[in-house]
Amino acid sequence: MNGRPGARILVAEDDHDISDLVAFKLGQAGYEVRTVDTGSAAWEAFQAAPPHLAVLDVMMPGLSGIDVLRKIRESARSTVPVLLLSARSRDADVDLGFAIGATDYVIKPFSPRELLHRVTGILARTP
Repeated sequence: MNGRPGARILVAEDDHDISDLVAFKLGQAGYEVRTVDTGSAAWEAFQAAPPHLAVLDVMMPGLSGIDVLRKIRESARSTVPVLLLSARSRDADVDLGFAIGATDYVIKPFSPRELLHRVTGILARTP
């Protein structure tokens, strides 16, 4: 694995099957993964122990991934990379994610292997 073995990754995903799959794949690669299932829990976890990378589902109960991304970009830890996961694949949705400050955007369904490559690449480029 290239880039930051043991890096802390926050995964916010309300679909437990997807959350478990992402956590398993990233954990298997040597990352320390914390999972939450709501946007509010993601923001609280981010503030309590800022991760090296956040993976946020766009559509979650309470705060959306977009809402959490906005909060992150307005926070003291605004440079933490954020990868958005979403079933929303329209150009306007993807453009909005990047406009708000997403580092990357992965459309569901996705290959766990591709997600791992994206995460590894982001962390390798992040100081």
